[in-house]
Amino acid sequence: MSGEHVEPPGDLGGAVRQEELAGPLPPARGRPAGGAIDQSATDWEQRYRRTVIVSDTAATAFVVAAIGGFFGVRDAADWHEKWRILAFLTELLVLGALAVSRSWAPAVLGQGAEEFRRLGRALFTAAVVLSLGGIALSSRNIKLWIFVAIPAIALVTMTERYLLRRWLHKQRAEGRCLRPVLAAGSPDTVRDLIARARKYPHLGWRVDAVCTPSGRGPGSDHLDGVPVVGRLGDVALHVRRDGYRVVAITPDPHWTPDRLQKLSWNLEGSEADMVVAPVLMEVAGPRLHVDAVLGIPLLRVSMPVFTGGRRVVKSVADRLGAAVLLVVFSPLMLLVGLVVLADSRGGVFYRQRRVGKDGREFTIYKFRTMVSGAHQARAALAGLDEGAGLLFKVRRDPRVTRVGAVLRRYSLDELPQLFNVLAGSMSLVGPRPPLPEESAAYGPDIRRRLLVKPGLTGLWQISGRSDLPWEEAVRLDLRYVEDWSLALDAVILWKTLRAVLQGQGAY
Repeated sequence: MSGEHVEPPGDLGGAVRQEELAGPLPPARGRPAGGAIDQSATDWEQRYRRTVIVSDTAATAFVVAAIGGFFGVRDAADWHEKWRILAFLTELLVLGALAVSRSWAPAVLGQGAEEFRRLGRALFTAAVVLSLGGIALSSRNIKLWIFVAIPAIALVTMTERYLLRRWLHKQRAEGRCLRPVLAAGSPDTVRDLIARARKYPHLGWRVDAVCTPSGRGPGSDHLDGVPVVGRLGDVALHVRRDGYRVVAITPDPHWTPDRLQKLSWNLEGSEADMVVAPVLMEVAGPRLHVDAVLGIPLLRVSMPVFTGGRRVVKSVADRLGAAVLLVVFSPLMLLVGLVVLADSRGGVFYRQRRVGKDGREFTIYKFRTMVSGAHQARAALAGLDEGAGLLFKVRRDPRVTRVGAVLRRYSLDELPQLFNVLAGSMSLVGPRPPLPEESAAYGPDIRRRLLVKPGLTGLWQISGRSDLPWEEAVRLDLRYVEDWSLALDAVILWKTLRAVLQGQGAY
């Protein structure tokens, strides 16, 4: 053989005739003959979408009626005319903006920040259109609907969406409401996809079948417990026969641009979404763009944003948020300080040098949770170290006081870091602030964590904290540095409350 690639029989490298697609296919190994996906297993998508639409409509109507009714009583003469018209227009604009912005698209419902990003964009659009209409009509009552009704609708609809999402994630954790996936690629990349789908069931993927170059797994007809149903050239045939909802294409030399294009043609008319995993697996979100250059679709990866307008907005939001939180939590912080003093000898606060943006050191503030002289006793506990990588952690650290254990359990010891955020050395959301000795051992890749300000919370905080392996903690921090956005910050802050209440990985 000269090394020339020979196309296996049944390859869809060329266009397939319709009669071939409709023709019989041998039963897939590991599946019963005619083992199509049960339609009832995929009907949940439309039911969930209808539930979201009805909930958004009801929430908008409730807010509009409540605000209109409250202010209408105060101005009953005007309510029966202009106010009812404005109330109707407000609800119509909000629902229309939600539809136009594709806030009800099944692909974004139930996962990621994109759902809330589209929801926020739709409500902002409705507010702009409403304000322009008020200017054109010279309405004096329009301010109420712009500055009271729209924010109230945003608060109610986002809370409603979050509750629906929590219900959906609970169903998925129990094995329901999952999208059946056919994965096609090299065994190694497909194995990685299977592992990720099982680790994160809330994303809604269940890999039910696999296609590989040889039509077999490593020495068997299964790959990590998932049946291998055929070769890469059989993908469209299996999708049409068995009704998979997602076709996940993972890297393999087989997938040339021509074959991917023809596969997408052969999937037309099916209900399957075709998704292609790029080589840059850890780059996602707002940095990925698909551009057409010289007629060629190209995946463009924009540079991470470390300066500019969005960073200014983040800095302002950090300091305003820290100021508000300090006012809100000041009674609690005063109480915690008194309890710390009463529990053991030593000061209220613990000060420690940490490394911030661009490697600059700063002093971090926490409520004291250990006995005096705890740092000097660290060397004696080296044999009990349970920390991952460069982290030093002891699950039942004898240096921690009784009150300190409770403070750590609910992250109350970190409240004084709001002063660091207010001073500008930290952010509300960002990578974990490392110790100087930790950062000194960083390699070039890990040092990218220092390109942004460290955070009071972050992806590491909502993903397990000290229970995370070192490599996973680094991956999450680097992912945040690369894919940062204001929407992601909002999601992390929202999820931090649940992580704190659960206390997972806090010790």
